[in-house]
Amino acid sequence: MAARRLLSVWLAAGCVFAVSTTGLALSKISTSDMRSQQWSPHFLLSLALGSGFQASSPPADSNSNQTQNQSDGYSSSKPIHHKTGENSSETIRHVRVEEEGSVPPELAKAEDLIQKRDYADAEPLLHKVVENDPSNYVAWFDLGFTENGLGKTNDSIAAYRKSVAAKPDVFESNLNLGIQLAKTGQPDAEQYLRAATGLTPTSRVAEGQARAWISLAHVLEKTRPEDAIAAYEQAAKLQSKNPEPLLSAGLLLENENKFADAERQYKQALALDPSSDALTALANLYMRGRRFPEAEQYLRRLVSAQPENGAAHIQLGRVLAAEGKNDAAVAELQVGARFAPADVSVRRDLADLYTTLGDNDRAEPLYRSLVTSSPNDPELHRSLGQSLMREKKYADAQQEFLTVVKLKPDFGQAYGDLAFAASENQNYPLAIKALDVRAKFLPEIPLTHFLRASAYDHLKDFKKAAESYHLFLNTANGKYPEQEWQAKHRLIAIEPKK
Repeated sequence: MAARRLLSVWLAAGCVFAVSTTGLALSKISTSDMRSQQWSPHFLLSLALGSGFQASSPPADSNSNQTQNQSDGYSSSKPIHHKTGENSSETIRHVRVEEEGSVPPELAKAEDLIQKRDYADAEPLLHKVVENDPSNYVAWFDLGFTENGLGKTNDSIAAYRKSVAAKPDVFESNLNLGIQLAKTGQPDAEQYLRAATGLTPTSRVAEGQARAWISLAHVLEKTRPEDAIAAYEQAAKLQSKNPEPLLSAGLLLENENKFADAERQYKQALALDPSSDALTALANLYMRGRRFPEAEQYLRRLVSAQPENGAAHIQLGRVLAAEGKNDAAVAELQVGARFAPADVSVRRDLADLYTTLGDNDRAEPLYRSLVTSSPNDPELHRSLGQSLMREKKYADAQQEFLTVVKLKPDFGQAYGDLAFAASENQNYPLAIKALDVRAKFLPEIPLTHFLRASAYDHLKDFKKAAESYHLFLNTANGKYPEQEWQAKHRLIAIEPKK
């Protein structure tokens, strides 16, 4: 009579694929941060029957990986990062499954070695078992896990295929094979993951099936997002207290521009776990929709819950700036800058806000430090030049604008800045030259006519000055009363009397 033996299978507490989302700010949306993890074998040293759970530590998975993407949103901000999914190092539990048949000594020894993570010595033993018994699906399963531990992904896939072929109705074999195939981008990953969703795990059935649905959803995300959303919804039904499938479905819905549906998913996740990434997800969603008061509300909750989250303070500062609450925005950005001193964009935002508030004493040194860090950034040189002009430092401003047009010769607006600075610096030939180049890139406006007229007037080229004054008056339409008064009186002075 065949002896009864026990097979034990690892059941990881975390999801097979843990998806993380990165928040939208006014400018960026970050998408997913995925961890893939195989179900690993854990083996009993004793053949005695027993029951219950035992905590242990999982073997390392050398093929686990993370990826992160971004897509565009609004301008002038950075993302808030938020991760979803349980930690892959969560407690591992095993259950005992009865199987008929004797245990080959090589398999028993290999299982002991796998438990010690000695994959190199386990590998030849398992090869010997499957050579003698090609239908031993347990040995093939163990070999698949061992090859993965040795970094031999293709060999791992081949072994898992043999395990599934030998016994197609094993949940864990189908799931591990599907995960390995997904890692390598093979199209039949869906086949085995979908098969797993219809099979019964050895233990913790709802949790295991939820993992299968989440793994399947990840595979479908790029090509069939609607099916992926449906898979996440299945996982959410199986794990009614887990916010992660809701967050993942919400992110996909958001990417499909189904904002109301995404909002509903995020709010359900938040109701399940107020400390989850749903706060960030909702703030990002509202920022993307330019619903700034609601974004502010959730960001304030986030910084209250996570006062040292520099990215959240920065994001809140940008939302407040978008609402015109500049003083409050400065305060939040200053806090964010303390937690993220290397984030150049925060200093740039602060400098722009100081400029908006008319605080050039704080704006100028910030712009100078930014230019020192990024000397080839024409926009930064332009911002510094504009700050210098507001302080009436026209010679320094002129030099900055010359740097701008050298770095970016087609920067039409910068030629207008240069013309103004040169005119105030009494460098009238340079002002005219800058205006002429500007006209190649941008249409003339009333003030460029006035600047050109004034420059020719100072150079005593009264004919060209008069022509430009007339062009200015013909286009000003009463919008520039002071300059219009000046132009009319200069024309009286410089035009020949009829």
